[in-house]
Amino acid sequence: MTRKITIFLSTLALSVFTSTVSIAAEDPELEAVRAKMDAMFQEIGAENVNASPIDGWYTVHKGSIVAYVSKDGRYLLQGDLIDLDRQMNLSEITRTDARRALISTIDNDQAIVFSPAEVKHSVTIFTDVDCTYCRKLHAEIDEYLAAGIEIRYMLYPRNGPASASWNTSESVWCARDRASALTAAKLSRTFESQSCNSNGVTESYMLGQDVGLSGTPAIVFQDGTLVSGYLPPAALSMRLESMAAK
Repeated sequence: MTRKITIFLSTLALSVFTSTVSIAAEDPELEAVRAKMDAMFQEIGAENVNASPIDGWYTVHKGSIVAYVSKDGRYLLQGDLIDLDRQMNLSEITRTDARRALISTIDNDQAIVFSPAEVKHSVTIFTDVDCTYCRKLHAEIDEYLAAGIEIRYMLYPRNGPASASWNTSESVWCARDRASALTAAKLSRTFESQSCNSNGVTESYMLGQDVGLSGTPAIVFQDGTLVSGYLPPAALSMRLESMAAK
């Protein structure tokens, strides 16, 4: 998955650069701000700084991070930009677009998938094996499947590396039957595992951070919408149906 994400980000960066090169050539202030951001922040490159809806400000965007920098490069503002006339959160739209792009890079073999016979909807859920509401959600997995909702789990041990949840997540990832192992882990039962390359847990955790999770469970729809917390099967199905109708 790391390679896929790298390829995706490289393609995205090239696309953004190509579309903005003519603008940049006519905007020395943008080039100066890009150079300053690149020098001050290791993770921010030229492709992460572009025009914003506000005159005199540029958008700084990487993953779930959205901020705004003044044209002289002196002031950085991080927060939501609201268009009051259209009643739209422009920053959240940017974050949603980024999440949609990130989620689209995940293949099913990089997730733990519970799939119904007929898939009507698919969601990606970042889950911690020990969190209470993650366990509650998984206890109702048959109801989600009955509603035609495919669940693609990404392991996200909230307490980070070296935690008990992280170790359990690695054991789940290395099990021959990951789905059964995940179910057992959420029931605090033992399960068979083996030694393997457990980088999948690290990659999943890093992706969760890029998505901008604030806790688990975190449900990401295919359009990039993020729902933080548990949604009962009926409520999730209703929301997905409503979005599909639109």
